[in-house]
Amino acid sequence: MRVLVTGATGFVARTVIPLLVARGHSVRAVVRRPDVAVPQAAETVTIDDIGPATAWGNALQGMDGVVHLAARVHVMRDRESDPLAAFRRVNTAGTRVLAEAAAAAGVKRMVYLSSVKALADESRPDELSEETEPDPHSPYGISKLEAERALAEISTRTGLEVAVIRPPLVYGPGVGGNFLRLMQAVDRSIPLPLGALENRRSLIFVGNLADAIQECLTHPQAAGGRFLVHDGRPMSTAELVRAIAEALNKPARLLPVPPSLLALAARLARREAMLDRIAGSLVIDDGAIRRALNWRPPCYPAYGLRLTAEWFKAVRG
Repeated sequence: MRVLVTGATGFVARTVIPLLVARGHSVRAVVRRPDVAVPQAAETVTIDDIGPATAWGNALQGMDGVVHLAARVHVMRDRESDPLAAFRRVNTAGTRVLAEAAAAAGVKRMVYLSSVKALADESRPDELSEETEPDPHSPYGISKLEAERALAEISTRTGLEVAVIRPPLVYGPGVGGNFLRLMQAVDRSIPLPLGALENRRSLIFVGNLADAIQECLTHPQAAGGRFLVHDGRPMSTAELVRAIAEALNKPARLLPVPPSLLALAARLARREAMLDRIAGSLVIDDGAIRRALNWRPPCYPAYGLRLTAEWFKAVRG
């Protein structure tokens, strides 16, 4: 297929594009500056701003599929005066305009990278599945769910085939955010008060996510699907720290601090949301993509963590 990939310089795209090329597809990469090169892409096209006024016509000419990875991503401390409006502008309106333009250009299929946060932002005691009633509270999660609903309407009206993927926390070479901070703490042998945690969290290696994206781009049964994806067995945060430590050849310095004390400290420091991300449970059921596409994650978590550790050690110097 001839595939337009947005967000081509981002964390996920750096794995998706080489995989698409390896599977025989030709990639046109969307970048924000004309001087940016994207290795393995057949060509690049410059779109400096994604929103309700983006002109996609030239970028979509001759394309069979679209993989929409570009997004305004969640941040802990948003400086926008109206964060919801900012997220809606890029994630909701920008996605809607791209889908309308893709349908008008004769694109057959669009794969949209959404997020598990379109279903739930906070930790949950029960598993999330495609049957879970969406209940996002954050501006990011709301904007992603609204984009999904806009795509469903456009698909029904125009015939554009849409597949939606909702990943949990993604890790791999190039990762940032809390996962990178956790790796840095383990690498510096900083004692972490997480040894008593028995939470469960689903994760996905970026290589597994890229494989799912490629499958949703080409599989006949992917059209109309909203798929949750993950690596397999969920991990507690303590297990994750131990796995990272093993990959980095470092000791796991875990202190068995009771979760109740962690909750008290977070409340006093007004960091409840941060603690929820670290100590809460968020487990997903990927049964839909397994049943519909017979998809299984090709990489074990230990392999993904080893590659992530190798990248981390290389950039750390």
